[in-house]
Amino acid sequence: MTSKRYKKLPTETKKLPSALIEKIIPELKKNCTTKFDESIDLSLQINNKQKKNEINLRTFVNLPSGSGKKIMVAVVCEDSKAQLAKDSGADIVGGDDFIEKIKAGELNFKKLICTPSMMIKLSKLGKVLGPKGLMPNPKLGTVTDDLKKAISDAKLGQVEIKNDKDGNIGLSLGKKSFSDDKVVKNFTAVLEVLEREKGNQTVKGDLIKSAFLTSTMGVSYKLKLPKNI
Repeated sequence: MTSKRYKKLPTETKKLPSALIEKIIPELKKNCTTKFDESIDLSLQINNKQKKNEINLRTFVNLPSGSGKKIMVAVVCEDSKAQLAKDSGADIVGGDDFIEKIKAGELNFKKLICTPSMMIKLSKLGKVLGPKGLMPNPKLGTVTDDLKKAISDAKLGQVEIKNDKDGNIGLSLGKKSFSDDKVVKNFTAVLEVLEREKGNQTVKGDLIKSAFLTSTMGVSYKLKLPKNI
């Protein structure tokens, strides 16, 4: 059943002409009428000129304005590096004992970082961590000896950019409480990563076919993207 709140929102916004994000954000925020701080979410669709299996985006973006979310960060490392991880802000730190807890299904964290020497042991838990998108990956900066930087990036708002089998990409650009400028800065950072990744793909024309901006409980608006994305 559609709520009274939702019935008051604009209808058929997807049929409106695409517009720059600076124009859309104020309109979108007007529709954030729930009592909680809604997320502002970006949805992208890869150009349908590509075969679905030809595009395989998996990278990350460090959001300059942060994500607005509290990220529980866990670290698997040697005992000698445990104190460094804790001092750097990790919420959970452990070695072999922690790996056993993960194996048993204890996944009370949002980001998992691992040192290279411990990755051999952790890699055996692919069936546990893989489906949840929690398996550390060197390309994502989550398999590293530089724990301080990895933990800091994760806490400040490092977000994965990954397309699904149908070519969809979804991520949050922040919260309703963010200033418009902070949301735009995060959006710009995402575009910069996509432009860079476009060069690593076999692309005919533009990489992104369409883009929409919405809030957690709101309606979506069509975004106008630069021609080189």
